[in-house]
Amino acid sequence: MNATHLTSAYTAGSSPQSIHNTHLRPQQHSAHLADCSSPVYGTFAAMSLFSFSTPLDIDIVLQDTDDRPTVDVKLDKTRREKAPLYLDGETVKGAVTIRPKDGKRLEHTGIKVQFVGTIEMFFDRSTHHEFLSLQTELASPGELQHPVTLPFAFKNVEKMYESYHGINVRLRYFLRVTVSRRMADVVREKDLWVYSYRQPPESNSVIKMDVGIEDCLHIEFEYSKSKYHLKDVIVGRIYFLLVRLKIKHMELSIIRRETTGVPPNQYNESETLVRFEIMDGSPSRGETIPIRLFLGGFDLTPTFRDVNKKYSTRYYLSLVLIDEDARRYFKQSEIVLYRQAPENSELAQRQAKEIQAS
Repeated sequence: MNATHLTSAYTAGSSPQSIHNTHLRPQQHSAHLADCSSPVYGTFAAMSLFSFSTPLDIDIVLQDTDDRPTVDVKLDKTRREKAPLYLDGETVKGAVTIRPKDGKRLEHTGIKVQFVGTIEMFFDRSTHHEFLSLQTELASPGELQHPVTLPFAFKNVEKMYESYHGINVRLRYFLRVTVSRRMADVVREKDLWVYSYRQPPESNSVIKMDVGIEDCLHIEFEYSKSKYHLKDVIVGRIYFLLVRLKIKHMELSIIRRETTGVPPNQYNESETLVRFEIMDGSPSRGETIPIRLFLGGFDLTPTFRDVNKKYSTRYYLSLVLIDEDARRYFKQSEIVLYRQAPENSELAQRQAKEIQAS
């Protein structure tokens, strides 16, 4: 097995030393794009698209709301919203209630409901990429004076991608009700969330590698597998073959790397989701450090690869060693995350098998 070399990332004021034959990059921290945390992004509550007062109220109520699971979606560091959970192939049905305000008679040129799937880039507000658009006419042109409830159903809707809310992009599914008028249309939206389940992989190879710094450090690390479901446990070990550096401590990080757009307008963002200290103090030659990291407590998504040719989201395990001079040495290994179907859900199990067969 060929040994690779650790990358060293130096803090301000420290003097770098030569590291040969490295093909890893120093740790970098990329800045987030401006305005991506604006409240205009990620709002799941049904809302009007107009800031002025509308002549009517629109409520969208989904069927089986009380029995349906919800997803607690992180919009930014301080805000979270709950959205009803749906699966691929599941029917989306409910009812729209429209109430004219103050009992006034309201003319309209038609009422429709749409089920829409879009990919929205936060750095390009003008462009929404629609990959799904279904429409049902609820009412022909006429007048409204009293409340009216209109049922709708989008049967067996193919939802080919999982919902996602990232740093620079989100993939969303939502219902849009439009009451068309000769003046300004009245529009109301309601978001829902979609999961895509997978079967456990048939092959799941061990991650094993020798890494080091010539004549200073040589370690062997091993993770029991390379693919994990979102509630899995990362099990591994680190074995020190040569230690001539005075190591202060060692940590294991999970890094999410989001890539959006296409060259030359491509953006890469990395965020460290967790830092887990696995050693405090300098190790001895021949010492073995065990690794056991539970994934269930972290805000993770599945690995996404080239979704609709718009974005990818990948995950990496980063092994970081810090010496007494605060120099950091690290090695990253990509892992694949997937959403495993719960055993008590027949629909989720069936979906996972269908995806695997395809």
